[in-house]
Amino acid sequence: MTGIGFGTWAWGNQLLWGYNPDLDDLILESTFQQAVAGGLCLVDTADSYGTGVLNGRSEELLGHFLTAMKPEDRAQLTVATKLAPFPWRLGRRGLVKAFLASQRRLQGCMDRVQLHWSTARYAPWQERPLLDGLADLVEQGAVREIGVSNVGPRRLTLLHRYLKDRGIPLTSIQVQFSLLAPKPRLPGGVLEISRDLGVEVLAYSPLALGVLAREPGWTPQGLTLLRRGLFLRLLPASESLRQTMVSIAEARGVTQVQVALNWCRSHGACPIPGLRRPSQVIDAQQALLWSLSADERMRLDETSAAMSVRMPENPFQSA
Repeated sequence: MTGIGFGTWAWGNQLLWGYNPDLDDLILESTFQQAVAGGLCLVDTADSYGTGVLNGRSEELLGHFLTAMKPEDRAQLTVATKLAPFPWRLGRRGLVKAFLASQRRLQGCMDRVQLHWSTARYAPWQERPLLDGLADLVEQGAVREIGVSNVGPRRLTLLHRYLKDRGIPLTSIQVQFSLLAPKPRLPGGVLEISRDLGVEVLAYSPLALGVLAREPGWTPQGLTLLRRGLFLRLLPASESLRQTMVSIAEARGVTQVQVALNWCRSHGACPIPGLRRPSQVIDAQQALLWSLSADERMRLDETSAAMSVRMPENPFQSA
C-alpha cells in the first residue's frame, strides 16, 4: 500500500478556499506540524499557489515551517513543488528563474520539482524544452527528483521514454483521482501505465474538493461561491456513492474521509488531500492504519462507475 501525503493549494488561496492570513497562518503551522509528526510522507505545493498579491504564499509558509523542523524529521519528508508552464516561460531555461524563486521561498527545502501541467493541448512545442530544463537541474544536483502533473497515459509514456533516454528517472505523475474522478484507473489509464513504468502516482483532490467528506443529506453552507456551485451539482448526483462510503465506514468504525483516501491507496495511488486544520490530519493518519478489503473496493468501484456526473477534468490534462 502507498503512503499518504498532503497538499497546500488552499494556503494563500482566497478565491476558492477563503484564506485569511490573520486567522489561518498559526492554524496552518499547527496543521503542518501534526501532519509530519503523524507520518504523512510528502507535502506538495506550487509556485502558482496563492491568489492575487498572495501568489507564492503557499511556498513561503511551507518554507518557514520546514526550516523550523529538526533535521532528522525533515529527512523523512519529501517536499515537492510544481512550476507552471506559463506562455512566457519558453525554452530550455524557461523555468530556471521560477525554480530559483521557489527555492528561495522554500528556503532551500525542495526534493522534487514537477511540471505543473502539460502544454500538449495548446503549445506542444513548449513542453519538451521545459522538461529538458528540469532534467538539467537534476543533473546539476540542484534538485533530487523530477515529476509531471496533469499528464495522460499517452503523454506519460512519451515523456518517460524521453527522460529515460537522457538517463533521468521520472519519479512521479500527479493527476486528479477520486471516486468522483475515476478515469485514471480505467484499462490503459494512468494508473496502469505508471505501474508498468515504475512511476509513483500522486492523487490530488482525493476528496473532490470536500464533496466526498460530506455525509448524505448535507446541504452547502459556509462555502466560497465557486465551491458552492460545484457542491450544488455534485452532492445530489453522488448521494448513492456517499451512502456506500458511509456504510463501509460505519461497519469498520472509521470515517467517510478515510474510506475515500483508502480507495485511492487500494488502486496504487498516494492521495494528497489538502489540509488546513489539525482536525483534518487525524483522518489522514488513521487511514494509514487499515486497508479496504477486495469486496469493499469492488462495491466502491461499481458505485463510482455508475455515476453520471463527475468532477470537472483539469482543462490542461493531456491525453
